[in-house]
Amino acid sequence: MTENDAPQHEHVDVLIVGAGLSGIGAAHHLATAFPGKTYLIAESRDAIGGTWDLFRYPGIRSDSDMHTLGYRFRPWTAAKSIADGPAIREYIRSTAREHGIEDRVRYGLRITEASWSDAEARWTVTATTATGGTTVLTCGLLWSCAGYYDYAQGHTPELPGRDDFAGRVVHPQFWPEDLDWTGKRVVVIGSGATAITLVPALAEKAAEVTMLQRSPSYVMNLPAVDRFAVAAHRVLGDRTGYALTRWKNVLKQWAVYRFSQAWPGAMRRLIRALQVRQLPDGYDVDTHFNPSYGPWDQRLCAVPDNDLFRALSGDRARIVTDRIDRLDATGITLESGRHLDADVVVTATGLRLLTFGGLRLWVDGEDVDIPKRVAYKGMMLSDVPNFVFTVGYTNSSWTLKADLVAEYVVRLLRRMDRTGSAIATPVNDDPALETRPMLDFEAGYVLRSLDQIPLAGTRRPWRLRMSYPADLVALRHGRLDDGVLRLRPRVPADTRPHRPRHAAAR
Repeated sequence: MTENDAPQHEHVDVLIVGAGLSGIGAAHHLATAFPGKTYLIAESRDAIGGTWDLFRYPGIRSDSDMHTLGYRFRPWTAAKSIADGPAIREYIRSTAREHGIEDRVRYGLRITEASWSDAEARWTVTATTATGGTTVLTCGLLWSCAGYYDYAQGHTPELPGRDDFAGRVVHPQFWPEDLDWTGKRVVVIGSGATAITLVPALAEKAAEVTMLQRSPSYVMNLPAVDRFAVAAHRVLGDRTGYALTRWKNVLKQWAVYRFSQAWPGAMRRLIRALQVRQLPDGYDVDTHFNPSYGPWDQRLCAVPDNDLFRALSGDRARIVTDRIDRLDATGITLESGRHLDADVVVTATGLRLLTFGGLRLWVDGEDVDIPKRVAYKGMMLSDVPNFVFTVGYTNSSWTLKADLVAEYVVRLLRRMDRTGSAIATPVNDDPALETRPMLDFEAGYVLRSLDQIPLAGTRRPWRLRMSYPADLVALRHGRLDDGVLRLRPRVPADTRPHRPRHAAAR
């Protein structure tokens, strides 16, 4: 057996899918609360880190502060609050090392199918290995920490004339190690967080970098170093200083989001005023930084220490707001008739969603149609037993929600142990429940994938809230016995026969 091949039919109490930020955090909470329970982390790649190991494009960094993106249980002690990708990757890996989690990770295991049996009160999980084979695991609780991005492919719209272009076209998700853009003309297509990160980083060596956007995004400056955090850590120590800074930033994020939603016009004017101060006199802010949507209808893009604005104030970076007509041998022709000369084209055009890493689910032989299931508290699926997933906030740091989900799972497992329950199922027996897409967000990658994601209800506990303070109360302190989540012992084998997953698939 190689290190990538798990033993056939190995059983664990909990199987975690994904060794990224969420998966390592989940393992810590689980192992700390239940040292006697067995668990494994199935990681499809060959390293810990998830998104922060996958993305290696120039300038890769967090888009929110590390005092909220970091784990609640492990203080972020580096000076930079807006951290680069390698620093975040090392933070995740060192967390796994220091808490004994590394040895529980099985690399090269891509979970493809999972079949639940009430008679056995367990999941039978099929995975493909790095060597091309298959292996089977069983578990009592299946926990998806795979996020919702497709690691195999990013989103690249059709580019007419792409084959005519004499230069290189690259997607940031798969940045080539051999790409040298020194002294070259680079066009970055896109206006989101990836594009505004790439532009100042590429401008350090390129002859010219053009950010070509079809429509603008909201962009705000944030200090890379949080002076409050530095002082709090120095005076109060790392743990207390981190906790205080974390709450300061949570409340700040919440206040900015609420203000943006309540008074979008005022927030738009405030952002514009700040941009005018940070850009050269006469810069066309109203063309290049004036989105058609309201603030926080999509995620605000953070610019640490004005790096994008400083790049645009020099002679190596610019923004062009226009639409692509086609690519030709030397660059891009725009619908306005303008031509952008380019040696390298970077398609920072977004990501693809892949719900639960592409996992297919069956419950007692019946195929689970995930887009028709309703998310319970944003972390379980209606009428699917012993299945949990972690999806973070769209208006705040991902890990805030991931930590709360992990704490809830610990509470749930403790209750199940106390009551002798083997099965926990959120039951949707309300035919009048109104639903909507779980990710009610106007980002392109969400709108393109609404037919793949679960639903959310319009009232608790089916309603997905994007509020850490509210979820803190509900998930950390709220009642488990809410009338929706049903706990029960294993169903006798002769009561509900289990059909094999192959019967359901065919």
